[in-house]
Amino acid sequence: MYSKRLLIIGFTWPEPKATAAGSRMLQLIHFFLEDSYQITFASTAKQCGDELDWEALGIQTATIALNDSSFDVFIKNLNPTVVVFDRYLTEEQFGWRVAEQVPEALRVLDTEDLHSLRYARKEALKNGAPFHTNQWLLEDITKRELASIYRSDVSLIISSYEMKLLQEVASIPESLLLHLPFMVEKVETAAIESWPSFDKRQHMMFIGTGKHAPNIDCTQYMINTIWPRIRNILPKAELHVYGSYLPEHIQSLHRPHQGFLVKGKADCVSKTMQQYRIQLAPLRFGAGIKGKLLDAMRYGTPSITTSIGAEGMHGNLPWNGYIVNEPMDIVEKSVDLYSKEAKWKKAQQNGVDIVNKLFTKANLLPLLKERIDWLKRDLTLHRTQNVIGGMLRHHTMASTKYMGK
Repeated sequence: MYSKRLLIIGFTWPEPKATAAGSRMLQLIHFFLEDSYQITFASTAKQCGDELDWEALGIQTATIALNDSSFDVFIKNLNPTVVVFDRYLTEEQFGWRVAEQVPEALRVLDTEDLHSLRYARKEALKNGAPFHTNQWLLEDITKRELASIYRSDVSLIISSYEMKLLQEVASIPESLLLHLPFMVEKVETAAIESWPSFDKRQHMMFIGTGKHAPNIDCTQYMINTIWPRIRNILPKAELHVYGSYLPEHIQSLHRPHQGFLVKGKADCVSKTMQQYRIQLAPLRFGAGIKGKLLDAMRYGTPSITTSIGAEGMHGNLPWNGYIVNEPMDIVEKSVDLYSKEAKWKKAQQNGVDIVNKLFTKANLLPLLKERIDWLKRDLTLHRTQNVIGGMLRHHTMASTKYMGK
């Protein structure tokens, strides 16, 4: 009989080979497995056949229903010691039932990224207006996401920028937050020595799932504004676009005569990335930290991105390429990095430094274990001090129970 039982309530079934969110969830799963938890993963979504091998991992799975008392019976029988909510939406849907049926369970919110921040930036871009944090605070989705953070015992925040935003702009207590970015293996010297050299790589690439709006916008922005200008300067260069679930209107942008090739899903991200000289990722809105940019660092591929793309990813360390926002600057720096081996090698080394100093499992996993163990020991005191969370849980349980019936 396991003394530590974890229930993960997934917004979707994780696909680590297709999405950064799936990779993030797999990292958390491995942490809890290594800490001797019995894990059950449950979701209201339909499985699509490209998820984890749950049986091989020793993880039980369950399909759960919204607004249905069957979940009450399910979680009561499971009696988890920790519940992880995958994004604020699952906390909204099931948090009150978890609190009611298993009040002793530690409630952890994995935000993935701040959905409200991504939404507010998208709206600002659509309206042709500069983004401001005051506008973010005014959005209804922001209020919902902040309420979810308060109702949880701890929220895992992936970006250092979002940690600062939540504490300094939204006044969320630090005790409710834990900065926990992607957790990967250290980049060892042997791996670096195996990477293809500058001369062995060619062309540019971009990778991003078609289910993520910032990736769709970025692809359209590149073909309409950025790539034609680069192609004029580098007529033999090509830009290859990869991603799972690319919609038809993105697939239709495949134009080999312009050097713009839509490749679809990459079978192996590491092998694919190492073929290319640079990654071009001029993201115009978004939130969190970008798996595509971290992967590029891990596989020796320098990147051109925007301040939003690099946000919360490199601390005070120099970027592994260039961070530029204006179209002509993006073009100029892309050509520069693509053409100059010395700058390219320096950018590659910068990426290694960022990964090894900010994203290694060895440094980050102890922080997660320490916080969870501390909360489990002093959960009553922690909740007593979270007065706003207690108020929100009280009102949310009352209102959501009413709506659920």
